[in-house]
Amino acid sequence: MSRRGPLPGLRSRLTAASAVAVAACLALAGCGGGSGGPSGGKGEITFWDGNASASGTPVWQQIIREFQNRNPDIKVKYVSFPIAQAQQKYDTAIASGGTPDVGLMSTSLLANVAGQQALDPLDDRLAGSPLNGRLSPKLLELVKAAGPDGKLYELPQTTNTGIVWYRSDWFKEKDLKPPTTWNDFYTAAEKLTDAGNNRFGFTIRGGAGSIAQALEFAYAQSGIPTFWDASGRTTVNDPRNVAAVEKTVALYKKNTPSADVNNDYLKMNAQFDGGSIGMMQHNLGSYIDHQKALAGKFAGTPVPPSPDGTYVLLSNPVGGLSVFKKSRNKDAAWKFAEFVSGREMNDLWNSKVGQIPANTESATAEWVKGNTTLETAVKVLNDPQTKIVQMPYHLPEFNAITKAESEPLYQKVLLGQMSAKDFLDRLAAKLNEAQAKYKQRRGD
Repeated sequence: MSRRGPLPGLRSRLTAASAVAVAACLALAGCGGGSGGPSGGKGEITFWDGNASASGTPVWQQIIREFQNRNPDIKVKYVSFPIAQAQQKYDTAIASGGTPDVGLMSTSLLANVAGQQALDPLDDRLAGSPLNGRLSPKLLELVKAAGPDGKLYELPQTTNTGIVWYRSDWFKEKDLKPPTTWNDFYTAAEKLTDAGNNRFGFTIRGGAGSIAQALEFAYAQSGIPTFWDASGRTTVNDPRNVAAVEKTVALYKKNTPSADVNNDYLKMNAQFDGGSIGMMQHNLGSYIDHQKALAGKFAGTPVPPSPDGTYVLLSNPVGGLSVFKKSRNKDAAWKFAEFVSGREMNDLWNSKVGQIPANTESATAEWVKGNTTLETAVKVLNDPQTKIVQMPYHLPEFNAITKAESEPLYQKVLLGQMSAKDFLDRLAAKLNEAQAKYKQRRGD
C-alpha cells in the first residue's frame, strides 16, 4: 500500500449531491448494492481493489484465479481504480447504496468508511476462523484502533514501515557506517554531499505526502511513544518534536537539492534511483524500483531508533479486506477475505510487493529471510520493545488536516517563512479540535 490514504470525502457533501453520486456509481463497473447471488458462500461477489498499480493488479488477478479454482461455486468480479480515487469511490457508493461485496481497505480510510455504517464487523467471523491466532496482534490492534468503535472492520493483509534507503556503494567510498543511528544519519548527510557534482546526502519530501514523513522522523528522534498525552491533547507540538523537525529541516538546500520543496514520492524516488542522492526516506514499497535501478548498490534500514535505543515507529496504514454491510453474499465475501489473509496468499502478495505480511506464519518464511531489509523491518515491528505511535486515522478530518491544510505550511518551514514551532502548533490545534469533536460525537 502507498503511504497514507487520499483525502476523505464528506458524507454531507455527497448527500447534497445524491443524484450525481448515483449517476457516478452506476457508471462504475461492479456498483449496485452488492453483486447479489445466493447466500451461503456461493454465487458471485464483487471485489474492489482501490489501490490499482502495475505491480499489484496482476497479483490480485492471480489470487482471484487461485481462489476460484479452489471455490468453483464462487465467481469474483474484479474492479480496480487508483488509490487517489479510493475515498471518493467508496463515499459515492455508500451514498447511492451501491457498495461492493468486499473491498480493499486501509486504516487510513477505515474511520470514514466504517463511520458511515457501511462495513460489517468481523470479530466473530475471525474468532471462528482457522486464521484466529495467526494474524499479527499488533496489526489487529492498529485496525481496531483506526475504526469508530474498537471493532474489527478490516481483516489485515499487509503493512509497511518507514525505511531509510541508502547508497551502499557511496557509503563504502566514504568509509561511512550505515545510517542505523541518528548520529550516523546526519554525519552521512553531510559527508555524502558534493553539490558541485550534483550529489546530495539526502532528499526531503516537501510536496505531496510530506507531513507523514516529517512526523515519522520527528517521533523517531524524540522518542515520544504516543500521539496523545495523558490529558488527551496531541504530542505533535511537544518541544522534543519541534527540535527534531528543526534538525531535519536544517538539511534542506544544505545537504538536499533546493527543488526538494516540491518533492512528491515520484520525484524523490527518481532522484535517488537516478544517482544524485545518498539517502532517502520512504518505506518498503519502493524496494522494487530501487532493485531495478540500483541492484547491488543500495540497502535499507528501518528509521533509526530514539536516543535510548528504542524504536518508535509511526504507524503505517494496514491494508486488508472489508466486507460491506449491503452485500447480499457476505459468506462468500468473508471466504475471499479469509483466503487473502491465509498463509499461502499472504506469502504471494507480500513477497511480490516487498511488504510486511499480517500472517505470522508468513512473517517467518524463507522469502522474508531473502530480503535483509524486510527481515529487519519485520523483527523491529514485532519486537515487544518497539513503540508504535498510532496515527489518528479514526478522525474523519485527519487526512484533510495533514494534507491540504498542512503541506503548504510545511513548505513555508522549508523556505524559512515559518518556524517549525508555529507549524506544529497550528497542526496540533487542528488535531485537538478534531479529537474534541470526535469525543463529543461518541459522548465521551
